[in-house]
Amino acid sequence: MCQSHPLLPTGMADNPNVQSVKLYCGKCEDLYNPKSSRHANIDGAYFGTSFQNILFQVYPVLIPEKTVERYQPRIFGFKVHAAAALERWQSAKREEMQGRLREIGLDKAFREDLDLKEGMEEDDDDVVGMEGADEVQAE
Repeated sequence: MCQSHPLLPTGMADNPNVQSVKLYCGKCEDLYNPKSSRHANIDGAYFGTSFQNILFQVYPVLIPEKTVERYQPRIFGFKVHAAAALERWQSAKREEMQGRLREIGLDKAFREDLDLKEGMEEDDDDVVGMEGADEVQAE
């Protein structure tokens, strides 16, 4: 997503021996763990938590342009369908709500085996706005 933009070293703490160095991408403004094992031996306190901020204040021409391209989640190269993500989110929220209701003792508020077709038989005689339609056809 960042078109191989150069990364800057940064620390997560200003105190030594707390955490190893991380890599900061100025384009997406995110931190990454370095792939190289030699970076694991470098203490992040050498660079501090504000190295990239000070560098960009001193040299504002180095500030990269932000990308307008959004991340598209993919599985094996195929885009993840938005409706599937929405359904997973709704299922998680439903389970969370059911858990909260069980905690307060309302465990019968939702039926797990709800059949949507129950009680949905349509009665032709009670259709709204069709009163007297049979009489018109008979004439």
